[in-house]
Amino acid sequence: MNRRSPGRRLGRVPMLRRSRAVWMSKRLWRPRLVFWSGALAVGLVSVVFARLADWAQQVFAALHAQASQGPIAALLLPPLGFALSSYLALRFFPNSQGSGIPQAIAARHLERDEDRGLLLSLRVASGKIVLTLVGLLCGASIGREGPTVQVGAAIMLAAGRLGGMAQARGLILAGSAAGIAAAFNTPLAGIVFAIEEMGRAYEARTNGLVLSAVVLAGLASLALTGNYTYFGRSEASVASASGWVLVVLCGITGGALGALFSAGALSLIRRIRRWTKGAPGRIVGIAAGCGLVVALIGLFTGGTTYGTGYEQARAAVEGTPLPAFFFLAKFAAGLASMVSGIPGGIFAPSLSVGAGLGSTLGLVLGGSTGIAATLGMAGYFAGVVQAPMTAFVIILEMTGNQGNVVPVMLASLIGFGTARLVSGGPLYHSLSRNYVADVLRRRRTDEMEKTA
Repeated sequence: MNRRSPGRRLGRVPMLRRSRAVWMSKRLWRPRLVFWSGALAVGLVSVVFARLADWAQQVFAALHAQASQGPIAALLLPPLGFALSSYLALRFFPNSQGSGIPQAIAARHLERDEDRGLLLSLRVASGKIVLTLVGLLCGASIGREGPTVQVGAAIMLAAGRLGGMAQARGLILAGSAAGIAAAFNTPLAGIVFAIEEMGRAYEARTNGLVLSAVVLAGLASLALTGNYTYFGRSEASVASASGWVLVVLCGITGGALGALFSAGALSLIRRIRRWTKGAPGRIVGIAAGCGLVVALIGLFTGGTTYGTGYEQARAAVEGTPLPAFFFLAKFAAGLASMVSGIPGGIFAPSLSVGAGLGSTLGLVLGGSTGIAATLGMAGYFAGVVQAPMTAFVIILEMTGNQGNVVPVMLASLIGFGTARLVSGGPLYHSLSRNYVADVLRRRRTDEMEKTA
């Protein structure tokens, strides 16, 4: 008579033994646990970064209030801060300059891990955070959202190496999406951004990586900040023929202005790269000059163009009209900040420009400032980045106005179409080619030195 227990008999079944071995396998669970930890880290770092960015802007506002009594002091702070940020980026944190999204896109196109590490490392990520804060401390018209993409991609890539995961491109995609989701508290926008902007050749097998990273980063962010909408809430809606005219006008005007920003930035950056090649002093000098431009614009606008422009955009979305020419001043400050080469993104400043443009068009047509600002953001942002799905999803999530899905979608599509007619390729992808070329050039130089 067989007295063995049913559990022991089941343990002898080959399929069950294999199943238990799989579930208990370190090789299976270690990569997943490391990946999940990385995604949570992206959310936590994003929240800390956001709070530090808010603190940096408050400190600059206090400094500017004291310096405003003497115009010379107000004019000195931005140029000196821009020069310091540029020098530190060149000397200690190469490849931390600019938005950070082009670096993440470029890393996905590189084949070697050591090449990717030049663009996405924890050292570069830490420098990105510190120098973006330096920029905000001196009034630069930059945002933290683009840098959060590079930081998120670097964290996930490092976590993947630690966990023995070989899907480098998928990890970069997941980290980028998690960064956007946590920065704006917009999980859907993070996923759409990964598909449309980061992954133009999106691979179906990365679905799980992106979704799980966005969810975990979002949970970490929610645990610390709670559920909120980035620009508050707006209940205004398009309810008349003049409202639909505003949709079309915001799309066309916003798309054309966004394309002008993109084309102007690419042209200026190309010229600056040629003129400053092999001359770090010139790079720092140009950064200081751009800082002076930002200081002059801020002086003439009463300081409204400094920083991210978040307060101005939120006020417009909630129904407070902005000065008629605010969007032009913010456009110029954002362009000067971008071409300076200091670390910092263009997401928040672009949304501020779009809100100002929409506010002005709303005043001209006699429409609601809230809906006009929202439509202006959609048209201009789609024109700058040429990613219409990301534009309308991120704006709908940031304003919490689900009643304007079709108008915002239409403004984004018109803005995108107008931008494609006015300018060439998308801004981020055009800039990413510079980083790919620089990395490959450096690799060839290193190989030649080794063989010499």
